[in-house]
Amino acid sequence: MTSSPQFVAIGKTDPQTIETLRETLREECGLLIPSSVQETLSLLESEDVIGVIIPTDPHNPDMILPYSEGLLEQFPEGVALLDNSLCVQWANREFEQLVGQDSTCKQEFYSLLGLDNQPPPAECPISASLGDAAVERQTIRIKENRYFEVHSRLLEGPLFFARESMILVTVRDVSEREISRQKLNAISKAGLDLGDLAPQDISEMTEVERVELLKSKILYYTQDILKYDTIEIRLIDKKTGRLDSLLQVGMQPLAADRILYAASEHNGVTGFVAKTGQSYLCKDIEHDPLYLPGAHGARSSLTVPLILHDEVLGTFNVESPDPDSFDSQDLQFLELFSREIAAALNTLDLLLAERQQTAIEGTQLILKEVAKPVDEILNDSAWMLEKSAGADLELCRRLQRVLKDARQIRQLIQQAGQALVPDEPSHVEIPEQPSRPKLYGKRILVADADETILQSAHELLERYGCVVETAHNAQELFLMARSFDYDLVVCDIRLPDANGYECFCELKRINEDQPILLMTGYGYDAEHCLVKARQQGLSGVLFKPFRLDLLLDTLEKAVATTSLTSSE
Repeated sequence: MTSSPQFVAIGKTDPQTIETLRETLREECGLLIPSSVQETLSLLESEDVIGVIIPTDPHNPDMILPYSEGLLEQFPEGVALLDNSLCVQWANREFEQLVGQDSTCKQEFYSLLGLDNQPPPAECPISASLGDAAVERQTIRIKENRYFEVHSRLLEGPLFFARESMILVTVRDVSEREISRQKLNAISKAGLDLGDLAPQDISEMTEVERVELLKSKILYYTQDILKYDTIEIRLIDKKTGRLDSLLQVGMQPLAADRILYAASEHNGVTGFVAKTGQSYLCKDIEHDPLYLPGAHGARSSLTVPLILHDEVLGTFNVESPDPDSFDSQDLQFLELFSREIAAALNTLDLLLAERQQTAIEGTQLILKEVAKPVDEILNDSAWMLEKSAGADLELCRRLQRVLKDARQIRQLIQQAGQALVPDEPSHVEIPEQPSRPKLYGKRILVADADETILQSAHELLERYGCVVETAHNAQELFLMARSFDYDLVVCDIRLPDANGYECFCELKRINEDQPILLMTGYGYDAEHCLVKARQQGLSGVLFKPFRLDLLLDTLEKAVATTSLTSSE
């Protein structure tokens, strides 16, 4: 063997090609022509051999492909040649470093990877390479949290002047990628589990039970998937902006009880993240101006927002006793998991909102359906009571009880409906129920010959907590006014059996302190009912069709003129 640098020619080398190669290399390098795979591998071990040349076109001397041995050694993946029994015949240094061996020649490939047994042929793509020239791929778990990706391809014998085929394999460590993939899959599965809340089960749970169920799931997946033991989750109170604690594990009592708000200043990292919606990676808490002491012995922290539909619901914070413990990948995983948590929280709140809305709508529907029958019971019972006064004491007593119970029906329905509405806090925007405290609980008698007006009075006013009773004519109006006390009487000026002024005068005769409103359309008041009634203390006028805000304002002013309360 000469001491000058040498190239090894691999491939079909006819005399013309050899002459072309020698002329190209001239005196600077020699050219070796092996006759077998074994000789080729032996030559590649020589210190004098600096590379490999694969001739491609004997008619074009510039089209020779030199493969430097140094290039193979610098290749970022492990490279090895295997024989039919999957024993290594040659490998670069990267392969040896991956398997932790200084010399790999003549050793079985899978045993070098640390596997006790070679996979069966059906599960061994490298064995499959012997029967197919296609590239085969396999990801192998070497040990816990370490994975190799292996690509293999059959190299036909003529390329090496060999009677037997060889397999070229490349090996690279894909542990980080594989663990990331597994985490992403696990986070996706966790999201499905967090959101797997059967309405029939959740609807029977209290707020505490629902939150505890969600907290247990969050804690399990945070520790099992993300491997974080120190956790703090806070949710924003939309009315106050305060960050209320949902889940805290491993935090110091001072940190757990700390009052924080969604604000960029003076509320630590948590307040900053809640206000800005931006994740915050604190690599060294000792030199971070925003960090407030959290977990005992913490040196670094990672805080991400809980976001749903671009709205920040709260924050998710984890801490570590090691400085610079979190990286961009940790940030990505925690952000993904936090979105699943936000979605699960929203699912719970949507169920709560549905329960609230269903209870409200159900109450309103029941009140609407019973309004007319109850009014008829009151009218008929009051008439019978008046006609039988003094005639039959037992009959009068029973009629009075009917009136009392009938008048309580609507109140009992409203109270039952309120009891059905969950009072747990929700982070979903639930439309607030209309509120007019000055009207709540007021008894109002409405008289109009138009059934739609009476129905509207029930629907519009009872949603504000009023107790509405109705009359269709003056006779029923006066009967109800004689039988019961009202905070306000509202009467149309054109009842079938009396005009508005006549009704006003009779109502004042029955109760001179009775607040009274007269209703009219925008027609002509030929009898001047409104003018004459105003001269004698009419509380106000309502114009049909009603504009709700003006109707409510007028009613509030009218009931404010009396201190009467409902009597039975």
